[in-house]
Amino acid sequence: MTMAGAAATFAGVSTAALAAESGIKEWQLGFQASVTDVMDDITWFNGFTLVIITVITLFVLALLIVCMTRFSAKKNPVPSRTSHNTMIEVVWTVAPILILVVIAIPSFRLLYKQLDIPEYEMTIKATGYQWYWGYEYTDENMGELSFDSIMVKDDERQAVAEARGVTLNEVPRLLSVDYDLVIPVDTTVRVQVTSEDVIHAFAMPSFGVKIDAIPGRLNETWFHAREEGVYYGQCSELCGKDHAFMPIAIRVVSKDQFQTWSTAAQDDLDTANQQLLASIADAKKVAAAGKLEEISVAAK
Repeated sequence: MTMAGAAATFAGVSTAALAAESGIKEWQLGFQASVTDVMDDITWFNGFTLVIITVITLFVLALLIVCMTRFSAKKNPVPSRTSHNTMIEVVWTVAPILILVVIAIPSFRLLYKQLDIPEYEMTIKATGYQWYWGYEYTDENMGELSFDSIMVKDDERQAVAEARGVTLNEVPRLLSVDYDLVIPVDTTVRVQVTSEDVIHAFAMPSFGVKIDAIPGRLNETWFHAREEGVYYGQCSELCGKDHAFMPIAIRVVSKDQFQTWSTAAQDDLDTANQQLLASIADAKKVAAAGKLEEISVAAK
């Protein structure tokens, strides 16, 4: 009974973990789970400015309440004729300046971190089309590997899930694609972004990445994902009637899995993807067996 209960509990936890693997979940509030240092800083800066905004809002609310109660017409039948107060005018001029300085220092530091591309280990070119993304691995050892990434339609999700050997939750609606962008974990990746038609935007919330894809221009950004998994983003620039249907899916895998996939993908991309998914499934089974063993030992 103890083993059965532990297995059932683990199954529930495992399902929830798989559903939340990408950092998104139903009825979610706030940011997606961060997997890069840049997104860590963005999350911190958001909380930092929220505290400042909250304090200012409460302070203004308190002033309004004081004014409404202390200086009402009932309590002050003869209104004051004070035209100005030097101290108040100095304070309401200097205080906002100091607040902006406090906000500006970490803001500029974060902007520099986003824009200053460190020494990178690989380069990927992402091209926006109406309405899908095209990816090209530009490094010499990738054999000019390139492919288009198109959203999986609603009526195709079940078939795709069965073909990949995963649950329907792992093929999220409006976010899953036929070919994921595969990159290795713990690798600094430079991303060159452009467009072939109109302005798009390459955005990956979990990575803290958002940059415009402009026709005739090659913009650059970077990321360094520290955790394996599948992460989702979308075009974030209004680009036409199917703007909401050109998602971005990045699959972060181990370096060994990426090396095997990249070698096979240069000959047959579909076969390489099947082998990669099988390798990921095997790794999950091993991890699940190890976790179940830990639970059983703890239960005894």
